[in-house]
Amino acid sequence: MARSDLIIDLVKAGVAGDADSVRVTAEAIAADERLKKHTGVADRIAKALTVIPKPGANGRMPQPATRLRDGGGIQRREPDRPITELFLEKKVRSACGELIEEQLRADVLRAHGLEPRHRVLLVGPPGNGKTSLAESLAYELALPLFVVRYDAIITSYLGDTATRLRRMFDFVKTEPCVLFFDEFDALGKERGDLHETGEIKRVVTTLLMQLDDLPSYCVLVGATNHPELLDRAAWRRFEIKLELAKPSDDQMTDYFALRMKEFDDNFGYTAKRLRAAISPKNISEADDFFMDIHRRRALAQGSVTFRTLVKDRIGAWAPQHGSVTGDDRSTDPAAA
Repeated sequence: MARSDLIIDLVKAGVAGDADSVRVTAEAIAADERLKKHTGVADRIAKALTVIPKPGANGRMPQPATRLRDGGGIQRREPDRPITELFLEKKVRSACGELIEEQLRADVLRAHGLEPRHRVLLVGPPGNGKTSLAESLAYELALPLFVVRYDAIITSYLGDTATRLRRMFDFVKTEPCVLFFDEFDALGKERGDLHETGEIKRVVTTLLMQLDDLPSYCVLVGATNHPELLDRAAWRRFEIKLELAKPSDDQMTDYFALRMKEFDDNFGYTAKRLRAAISPKNISEADDFFMDIHRRRALAQGSVTFRTLVKDRIGAWAPQHGSVTGDDRSTDPAAA
């Protein structure tokens, strides 16, 4: 059976004569039925939406439902990174596993009158995997990743911003997906801030209403570097809050040891000394370093030894990223 809230929305839109909302809600019902494996019902709804409307009493044709260009400020991506490739703390990995299980077994929860959790907030400094985690969640759930494009939503006319935001959420509801808001604080700012205008507060209010109405088959992932800027009501909307903090030196050393196994060759460094030589500020910088080695190794085509190539990359890394390599650690007996 279709979700009662969607049926009520459909009736309201029909009574109001809002053709756009009727179509969007009907598509959301079809998506919900398809998620429940009721493909026959979903196909019949989709077919009904293709019927050419008849002229009204005034002889005019009803206006077709408007579609938002470019998905209404959404960039669609097909995720390809499993969560096993990410370097996550145990508690973060466990929480993500629970979310994935709830979404994949949503039919069991609904049989007990429950809905799976579907709103996740990722907090932490830049470069520590918030975007990668959102992509991996979409991959594990076999859903498309919708990335919000603020440039297509936020305008100088804030009243228009709220309208675009509503239309974007209407579009999202038409199919199961993972919706990713990077820099969520750009929209979910604290309404008590005296420096913000009344219009911005209305945008936040619109956002909160849309979060409440988002169906559970749409997983919303918000990411922020500044959780202190979030509106308290927006913070409360998220059922799962995860911190992706900067890894400690020991955790980063473990990550280096894991990445070094990709090469099946002798770096001339232990993982600890290589980490100290590079001193990455975050996981993203560490990834960049190892990708750099991959590229140079492919281009070298065996013309230099691997240890020489690694030493060269460390030397190039210091001036590019402000790292200090110190003495030649590749000659240290402990590094061999």
